[in-house]
Amino acid sequence: MSKIFTPTNQIRLTNVAVVRLKKGGKRFEIACYKNKVMSWRNKVEKDIDEVLQSHSVFINVSKGQVAKKEDLVKIFNKEDQTEICKEILDKGELQVSEKERQSQLDALLKDIATTVADKCINPETKRPYPVSIIEKAMKDVHFSVKTNRNAKQQALDVIPMLKATMPLERAQMRIKVTISGKEARKAREKISPLTTSIENEDWEGGTVTMVCLIDPGHFRTLDSIISSETKGNGQMELLNLKEMKEGEQAL
Repeated sequence: MSKIFTPTNQIRLTNVAVVRLKKGGKRFEIACYKNKVMSWRNKVEKDIDEVLQSHSVFINVSKGQVAKKEDLVKIFNKEDQTEICKEILDKGELQVSEKERQSQLDALLKDIATTVADKCINPETKRPYPVSIIEKAMKDVHFSVKTNRNAKQQALDVIPMLKATMPLERAQMRIKVTISGKEARKAREKISPLTTSIENEDWEGGTVTMVCLIDPGHFRTLDSIISSETKGNGQMELLNLKEMKEGEQAL
């Protein structure tokens, strides 16, 4: 019985999700397990073996045609196919059916809207918007959802666009800062510009206690200033994550 000859540059794969990248005038593809591509991009899945069906780089996954090594070295400037697979995985476009794509876009749009609703408030009412309102506003500004970026990244992109069309601002953190010693006044001068407002400031015996509202983006910077400027004589306490109207329960 004669053996069936299979070309050495062909690998047959089934039930595969394909990620495609065009680079250097050529098309490259990798074969992944379904539902694992977004998990990798969102840094939920960290084991590349759980994502790739094969560590080979293809020019056509469906036909099992493997890319030439000399092309890979020339275009990607590296020989390690796993590292090339990671670059294609991060930068390439996931190939899905139109129905799958629309379902994926709808789900991602909702995730982005939920993130915006969680991070922002209506400055007039000091309350968050319903997710449905944010979704509608995103569609009204024609925000283009990108499947290769996670919801948090895209939420930060869309917030400035939404601000141009509706009352919207980042929910503020309320913090309590206590600084004692001779560094207190100097540290206070550096902290003050990073606050949205100082609700209360009390000096007693060379120690200052401040209750402030800050943009969440300034939290780490403030923490760093207090650590470096006060030589251990300062501390910052998070009182609550969002501005709240009287009578609301802290998160």
